[in-house]
Order: sequence, then structure tokens, then C-alpha cells
Amino acid sequence: MKIISIGPAYPYRGGPASFNDRLAQQFTAEGHNIEIFTFSLQYPKFLFPGETQFTDGPEPENIKIIRLINSINPFNWITSGFKIKREKPDILLIRYWLPFMGPCFGTIARIAKSNRHTKVICIFDNVIPHEKRPGDKTLTKYFTNSIDGAVVMSQTVLDDLKTFREEIPIKLSPHPLFDNYGLAVSREEALASLKLDAGNLFLLFFGFIRAYKGLDLLIEAFSDKRLRNRKLKLVIAGEFYEDDMPYRELIKKFNLEDDIIILDHFIKDNEVPLFFSVADLVVQTYKTATQSGVTQIAFYFEKPMLVTDVGGLSEIVKDGKCGYVVKPEPEFIAEAIIDYFDNNRKEQFTAGVKQEKEKFSWEKMTKAIIEVYQRCLSPTPRRSGAGSPPEGRG
Repeated sequence: MKIISIGPAYPYRGGPASFNDRLAQQFTAEGHNIEIFTFSLQYPKFLFPGETQFTDGPEPENIKIIRLINSINPFNWITSGFKIKREKPDILLIRYWLPFMGPCFGTIARIAKSNRHTKVICIFDNVIPHEKRPGDKTLTKYFTNSIDGAVVMSQTVLDDLKTFREEIPIKLSPHPLFDNYGLAVSREEALASLKLDAGNLFLLFFGFIRAYKGLDLLIEAFSDKRLRNRKLKLVIAGEFYEDDMPYRELIKKFNLEDDIIILDHFIKDNEVPLFFSVADLVVQTYKTATQSGVTQIAFYFEKPMLVTDVGGLSEIVKDGKCGYVVKPEPEFIAEAIIDYFDNNRKEQFTAGVKQEKEKFSWEKMTKAIIEVYQRCLSPTPRRSGAGSPPEGRG
């Protein structure tokens, strides 16, 4: 099939860009003709909280990426829409994660599908964002009314989407493994590269830092007296997308300066294996969530996880098999960390991770997208307001 994908891609950095690049490679490997139309301008500088939107890594192989879309220029949306309309792809595949993109993507989708051939399918990271702002609902409604079908990666997002559209084909398919960061390295090599003491054990909190990710909960949990004097360190690896001072003050309040290592910069792709190769336990103490690319990196590197029971995290990490699913409260987080090390759960949970990771293939994601497309071609008749049929996991 002919597919045009819209969303972040090289030279943009971050999880969504890596996902879209990898998905395009999978479609190409399966014999489809796919190209990505990414941004000429993704965010104006004043709206982007990090240092840079761009990667300095190598361009991904075997995919065609065109920088076309300006997220804030309506004239660009119209010309981009007409370009896609003329090219008549079978699928226009849009990645949606933020209401800010609703007007841009919704306009392009409406114009593109007016050729009466193209079906617009969206992969939703979020329908309702973690950090809510005025106008979110209106912008998201404008976009969701432009699509023909959707793939979601957690039950939480499925439920959110059905508050906007429940008559379209929707498929739930979990986030695939992030297998595009290279191979794990030996613990010794990773420790040396990161200049970490080989005599310590390490918790890893990974990825960009915002309030909803609950780093404050983890720091408070890590202050538990039972976790002191264990040669246990917490590594915080990622760029702060908000003021870092409240976290640093919390560390100082609990006298944890010697036990918490902060590497506050964007972690490049070639650095990712180093952090996961030293991690004894990957910790995600989110306050809200849908799904997370970090869990799929942990699965790829076969690392046990501690996640909080919010959003779709518990759908992916099996409690007692791959790690822990706990309430998003410091005392429960601390209890799980203590249990992990006191009862030597690493070997047990690593075996569980190795078994579960087989579920998260890119082939399942492409299959889900194609299934939604086929259902768009021959939709099941239903009365107005009727609910969608039950969805599988893809």
C-alpha cells in the first residue's frame, strides 16, 4: 500500500520521532511504500521547554523523510493537505499527542481525504493530555472529527477517545519495543563510560522530567531510612522540562545529595544502552500516564520495572512477574524497592520480562493499522450513537 505518515521524525529527537522512524522501517520491510512528512517547524522556540528539538544522530536508513509541515501556519496546512490529496495515499497515518497539533493535523486530514480515496488513521499517544490547558477539548474534537479510524496503545486512551468518537474503527495495540537503540553493553563497560562506582546498585529514572512523572514521589520514597547504607544509588537521567529547583531542594531536605546522581541533559540514542545496562531496577513513579516508551526500552534491555498503577502502565508491566505495580504514594514505592533488593527478585523478574517482551512486536502494530484501514473500507452499519465492538490487543 501507499502510506504517508505525518508527525515527528528525523531530524527531530525524542520518543515519538524514534517511534515514527522505526514504524516506517517496519512498513518498508513488509513491502509497503511509505514516506514521512515531518515538520519544517514543529514548535516555536518559546513553546519548547528543552534545549533543542533536533538530534545530532545519524539519519535512519531505508526511509524517505520530507520536512514539510509548519504547525503554526494555516496556509502551510492547506498546501500540505492538497499535496497529500494529489498523491492519493491509501493511508494518511497521523501521530497525535498534543491538542496544540489539532488545528494543523485536522485541516490537513480534511483536505487530504477529500480525494475520496485516502483513509485517515491516527495513532494516539494521548487524547486528553497529562497537563491540561484551556481549549484542549475543542482542539482535540476538531482533530478527532477528521479521522476515519484509530490505533491506541492503552485502554485508558481507548476510553478517552470514545468520549469523542465511538463510531469509528479503533484498535488497541500495545506500544512496540524500542529496539532501535543498539545492543546492551557489559555492566563494566557501562559503569566506566558513565563514571559510576561498580560497588553500587542503581535505580534508574529515565527520560525528560515533568511534574506528572512523579519524580518528587520517588525522591521522597528514596529517603526511607531502610534504604540508607545499602550502596544503592538513584540515577536521574534526562532533561528537565520544568524548573529543577524543587527537586534539588527536596534532595537537600532529605540529605540525599550523596545518594542521587542527576545527569540533567537529553540522553542521546547511543547513550541509552549505557544507562539501561547499569540499571538494576527501572522506576517510573508517574502520577498520570497513558503508556510509556520508557517501559518498552526497559523490556528491550530486559530490565525489571517498578511502575505506578496509573493509566496503561499496569497493562504492560505484570505485577509480580516483570516487577511491581504500586500506588503512586512514597510508602508503597519504598516498600517495593526494599522487597526487590531484600528478596533478590532480579533474576525472577528478569525472566518474566524476557517472556513478556515477545508480545510487543512492530509487526503487531503494522497489522493493527492495516486492520483498521480494512475496517474503514467496509464499516459495519450501526445505529447513530451505537457503541463500538469490543477491541482486542492487536
